[in-house]
Amino acid sequence: MLPITPVIEARGLTKHYGPQVVVQDVSFALQPGETLVLLGPSGCGKTTLLRMLNRLVEPDAGSVLVHGRDVQAQPAEQLRRGIGYVIQQVGLLPHYTVAENVAVVPRLLGRPPTEVATRTTELLTRLHLPPERFAGLYPHQLSGGQQQRVGLARALAADPPLVLLDEPFGALDPITRASIRREFRELPELQRKTVVLVTHDVTEAFELADQILLLEAGRVQQLGAPRDLLFRPANGFVRSFFATERLGLQLRTIQLADIMTDVLTQPTTHRITNYKSDVNIVSPSVSVHSILELLSQPSASPTSPELSPTTLSPGAATEPAQWFQLAPPTDVAGPFLLSYSSVMSAFGRALHRLTTA
Repeated sequence: MLPITPVIEARGLTKHYGPQVVVQDVSFALQPGETLVLLGPSGCGKTTLLRMLNRLVEPDAGSVLVHGRDVQAQPAEQLRRGIGYVIQQVGLLPHYTVAENVAVVPRLLGRPPTEVATRTTELLTRLHLPPERFAGLYPHQLSGGQQQRVGLARALAADPPLVLLDEPFGALDPITRASIRREFRELPELQRKTVVLVTHDVTEAFELADQILLLEAGRVQQLGAPRDLLFRPANGFVRSFFATERLGLQLRTIQLADIMTDVLTQPTTHRITNYKSDVNIVSPSVSVHSILELLSQPSASPTSPELSPTTLSPGAATEPAQWFQLAPPTDVAGPFLLSYSSVMSAFGRALHRLTTA
């Protein structure tokens, strides 16, 4: 089988401003559908690196290839029309309506008006901006979260295979930021795109990334999957960078698949008092954090699967629990019961394995 050409590849990218090294010898490659998060402290070169990918900043050394073609081989304006780009300040045109802002790039590419209108309506609907309400509004009539959704719709309007995002949620309040981040992660349009995203938010990076490139003073400290950086740090900087948020990151990184053996083999020592009416169908890749969120939801119904009395210790304490079932394909038959104590006990064992391996 022939190797797949990366959607985007950086080779030895370097940038100096006078004597200051901003980016030094950075390389990476992304396959279709992968998300790379550029992470690091303020001033580490994240945004400069991102802007070199679409030639908003020209490198002093190194090269960028998009679908195997050097970006220097085509005019910068033509290159950018084929790459989605979202910035923190959104950058909507104030004298254009929402619909006109979304349609900017498809119109520049000469797409038929009916196709542009259909695409605009489709994206606004998917991003929870009903066209009948929002299409005719101007940017100043929108909230920050709504403007950010319009900016994302504009970046996706021409259906580019590659999307670059520079702190896209940075100007939003924490509640709006978490909500839009969840929508971003679940948006079908983005699940098939290759994405490079800049953030200084560690939790955001771990929620969204397939790979994280951690920078410090323009140099790569580690490139890898989030769990590699967390459980197999390359150096002291990587270890210390995640230290203050380590437990939260561990909960978001360890998956149900990592704790299933422990969950299914440990005895139930708490009497179950609450049941969820519908069994939760979950992927083995769902995080422990997400399972704990599901367990915190209200639950009550006598229609859930019965728990055998032999699985309970006499006089055991009561504890809310919910039934879960793995999405197919799976070797785990039937629903299984999870509670806070069973999940956290299994999480502790999995964490020990991962940190001592």
